[in-house]
Amino acid sequence: MTLSESDFIDLQTPTGDMRTHCFRPSTGLWPAVILYSEIYQMTGPIQRLAARLAGEGFEVLVPEVYHEYEEPGTVLGYDKEGTDRGNFLKFEKPVSSFDSDSRALIHYLLNRSEYPWKGVGTLGFCLGGHLAFRAALDPRVTSSTCFYATDIHSGTLGHGKHDDTLSRSGEIEAELLLIWGRQDPHVPAEGRRLIYDTLTAKGRSFQWHEFNAAHAFARDEGIRYDAASSRIAWEMTLELFKRKLR
Repeated sequence: MTLSESDFIDLQTPTGDMRTHCFRPSTGLWPAVILYSEIYQMTGPIQRLAARLAGEGFEVLVPEVYHEYEEPGTVLGYDKEGTDRGNFLKFEKPVSSFDSDSRALIHYLLNRSEYPWKGVGTLGFCLGGHLAFRAALDPRVTSSTCFYATDIHSGTLGHGKHDDTLSRSGEIEAELLLIWGRQDPHVPAEGRRLIYDTLTAKGRSFQWHEFNAAHAFARDEGIRYDAASSRIAWEMTLELFKRKLR
């Protein structure tokens, strides 16, 4: 389906306005998915993924995850400078601020009179995979797809590097889709096993898929891009959202 021209809102949060980019089909009302970016904010690959998901019949919101630290519209580069800055902010921003951002997004979506659905979905990549997973601690999230989510196994997200995401994962009511690259040094085999075993022990509803691919294999720029694995993972993502959000 065709899309409306992408736009943005400056959403109020407890830590300041958060620039949030909006992608929608050109007509009708559609269930919503919050798309959490990598550490680089809304780069070209993230923008293309958001538009692609909107074209499948979803309203997609992409927040600027570092809005407290960067000017609205800031995009960090896929280079050493951008990577260093993104990684610094990942450990500088308090977990409580990531959480209040997610609550603000969910509240905005579900408290509009024209929104007839009772829940939203979350989707994320790298840092965003962790944020999508953590957002699912909110019972208003019904489904969550997390690509190569960093720092869940180590509990090191946010200021002080001491998050409680995995220990609280028993609170998650959403169905999870967890997607990994087996050649990802950021989430090694023992880390993936810890997450799998914890979710199993806590009786959560989840799907688990590992590809012979590197970290960021779904990013359609650079040498790590794996088109075949990305296509399969994307179909899994659409199946989950179309089943849980309609």
